[in-house]
Amino acid sequence: MQVSSPHPLRHLSPRTVGLIAAVVTVLIWTAFIVIARASADPARGGTLSPFDIGFSRIVGASLVLLPWGWWLVRRDRLAGTGQSSIFGLSPLSLRVTATVGFFGGLLYALLAYTGFVFAPAAHASVLMPGSLPLWTALLAAVILRDHITPMRALGLGLIVLGDVMVGGASLLRAFEGGDVWKGDLLFMTAAFCWATYSVLARKHRLDAVRATIAITAFAFVTYVPAYLVLNGLGVTAGRFFTAPLGEVLFQVGFQGWGSVVISGISFTKMVQHFGPVRTTMITALVPGLSAFGAVVFLGEPLNWNLAAGLALVTLGILFGVRAAAPGAIKFKS
Repeated sequence: MQVSSPHPLRHLSPRTVGLIAAVVTVLIWTAFIVIARASADPARGGTLSPFDIGFSRIVGASLVLLPWGWWLVRRDRLAGTGQSSIFGLSPLSLRVTATVGFFGGLLYALLAYTGFVFAPAAHASVLMPGSLPLWTALLAAVILRDHITPMRALGLGLIVLGDVMVGGASLLRAFEGGDVWKGDLLFMTAAFCWATYSVLARKHRLDAVRATIAITAFAFVTYVPAYLVLNGLGVTAGRFFTAPLGEVLFQVGFQGWGSVVISGISFTKMVQHFGPVRTTMITALVPGLSAFGAVVFLGEPLNWNLAAGLALVTLGILFGVRAAAPGAIKFKS
């Protein structure tokens, strides 16, 4: 007789599980911005480049998610269901895997990490999680034919105004030779890529775990070989294999296991227990917390235009949440 081991969360109430998931998600999303800036900013003495950090993220996530995807594909085949691609590592079709993987698994990370080379973490706090609802709403209106209500339009307008308060100032300094605008533009583009992935996942009604596995599999088979070949030929100066072991292990653990695997699962648990509207309200804490973290841990100044932009973006997110439809999106298992 086989005795199953008790699930570690079995004796916790659904509300407790949801609260734990919310805390974990907000902490990881907040830490991602602060740690990525501390790691990628050349002035802080980091060894790894944005491309090295992206390699760490993909390799770290792949160590967990690719075996998981292989197992899911084998289980589906035994049951006579499901699809697969990428040598049996992705539980989605090749077309869907390539589409969502390009935006959500490859471009998002590389653009975001490169942005931290030029712009402070406080700017990322406003322009990445802050502009994500803006891009998502606009793409959903075009691709999914979603209706933008007047209340949501007001929220989007506040987000745009907040983004202009932050990015507009750095754009004006570009004429003086500054580089911050480059980071701001990269942050906005990274948010656009993640919004594209989110809308495509909704369009294809993808399960969150399978989608995360698929985008990781795509990033692994495209980016990892390119990184190794270019570094082997001396075209790029990758430092992943020569950097201090502690720094490499930290980036693999946090960027791969934390930012991709753990926060992906905890975010899914949040949606299950709180629903999409309340979940968005909780994650609206991230811009403010990460900006505060940048001030405390990185010593970045919180200028008046940045504070005003942060307030406008957070207010815009909350307006948009109040205007959101109450029904949750159901995904395929």
